[in-house]
Order: sequence, then C-alpha cells, then structure tokens
Amino acid sequence: MSELARPTAYFTREEIQQLRVRSAWRSSFLIAHCWLVIFATWAVVVMWTNPITIVLGIMIVGGRQLGLAILNHDGAHYLLYDNKAINDWVSEWLLNRPLFGGSVVGYRKYHLEHHRFTQQANDPDLHLSEKFPITRASFRRKAIRDLTGQTGWKQHSAIVRAAFGSPDLPWQERLQRGLRRLGPNLVINLVFLTGFAAAGYWWLYFLLWVVPAFTWERFITRLRNIGEHAVVPDNNDRLRNTRTTRANWLERAVIAPYFVNLHLEHHLLVSCPCYNLPKAHRMLIDKGLENDMEIQPGYRAVINLATAA
Repeated sequence: MSELARPTAYFTREEIQQLRVRSAWRSSFLIAHCWLVIFATWAVVVMWTNPITIVLGIMIVGGRQLGLAILNHDGAHYLLYDNKAINDWVSEWLLNRPLFGGSVVGYRKYHLEHHRFTQQANDPDLHLSEKFPITRASFRRKAIRDLTGQTGWKQHSAIVRAAFGSPDLPWQERLQRGLRRLGPNLVINLVFLTGFAAAGYWWLYFLLWVVPAFTWERFITRLRNIGEHAVVPDNNDRLRNTRTTRANWLERAVIAPYFVNLHLEHHLLVSCPCYNLPKAHRMLIDKGLENDMEIQPGYRAVINLATAA
C-alpha cells in the first residue's frame, strides 16, 4: 500500500470512531501513574539506600521520564483532553517543565511533519533512522556515550544555550529569555531538591532525577527511535515503514512504557490515544494483516537488525 493510503484502508469507519475516543480519566490515570511510580521509587530508595536500589531507581525513573515524553507526545496530537487549552497546559506543566521542556507547540509543528512525510526525504526525523544498519561496535560506542551522560550533556546543553537566544543579543535580553524559558523548570526542580533535603538525602535528587535524565532516559530514547523506524523493509509502505515491537513486561517497565512500542498502529491512525493502541493492534491482526506488517518480537531482535552492518 502507498504511504498516501488513508486510515480507512485498514480500519472501518466504525472502528476508527471507536479508536478515536478520548478519555480524560484514562489520560489523567496514566499521568498520575507515571508520577506515582517516580515518587514511589524515590521513597523506596530513601528508605533503603544502597547501590542496588540506586541503580534500579535510575532505570525506573529514567523509564518514567521517557513516559512523560510519551504522554506529551499524545498531547502533541491533542489526545490527552478534548479541551485543547487544558491539553496543552498539562503537556507543558506536568509533562515537560519538570525536566528541560516547555510548551508543546513547537514539538507539535515539528512532529506533524514527521507523520506527513514518514521515511521520505523531507521527514524531519529521517536522520534518526537513515544511518542504520550500523556495526555492533558503533552501537556500543553510542550506548556508552548515552549511559555515561555524554549524549545527555550535549543535548541538554544545547537546550540551555538556545533558551538564552543568540549571543549577539544584549545580555539583559538574553537573561530575560533564559529566565522566562527555564525559570519555571528550575523552580519545579528546587521543589524536588527541597523534598529530598527534608528527608536528609539531598544528593539523591541528583542521582534519582538528573542522572536518569542524562543517562538511562537518553539510552532508551535511542532504543525507541531505532525500534520505530530503523531498518524498516519499505519506506513507501505504511504497513512496513514503521515498526511495532512486541515488548514483554520488563521492556514495558523500563524501556517502552505507555504503549510506545505499538508505533505502527499510531502511524496508521494518529488520532488514536495511546491506551487504545492495543485495541488497534488486535483489529489489524484479526483482519489477517500480521504478515504484511513490520512487527518484531522484542527489542533484542530490533537491535540485531539495526547492528547487522
């Protein structure tokens, strides 16, 4: 099928209507779940502070930081809430600002172009997939850079520099721009730091919030990007230019939260909220399309494909 095929090529109009139903309660539950997992992890590590709980805490929190980004992705598609103003407020203040993010509007404009031109020359995300397959040695080097914080430092530093605007601007204007863009983020993080300090473990704020954002979250974001579009069989077929990866419970817990692994279904119907993607997947399988779809059994299989050079 062509990349121009519409959702009705795969779903009936009645199915599309079902899959497009948004639930404010389900969106709120997923957001609350994400933050409760983070807070619970912090509490457990504070109560039982040792190298094992800290390492596990970094992985769990990093996975939920990616979870915040995934839920923000639904916000970019106006899928969290029917009210667009509430949708965008939640995306900015509950999902983006606690880290380095801000308004969802800029990401939305960029991301919709990715859907419009998936795996084509003018896809703004093509650079994330076109270099694959790579060698295992190359992948190992990238993983080391991610897990040692080098990737995170490079990317977050670029965000901070951009927040202050061009170096040619007067310093007063640059300062105002920087405070307007990053000031709220700093205030939220000061609240987190204060909470850890009140518990007598101020340093765990850095190990359980900053370190995950610079390391594990960057690494699994790379895995997510590889899983979605790297080494797909046919850039011009909507069933084969995007991938769904079947994730087990552990992969869903620390690598692919909130149904992000069902990426093919998302591309076929971008108006489908993430919690309806499993239903969309079952519909496609029931139609006998499984052999036509790009589906991999897990992230290990995806990595093997992506490192076959």
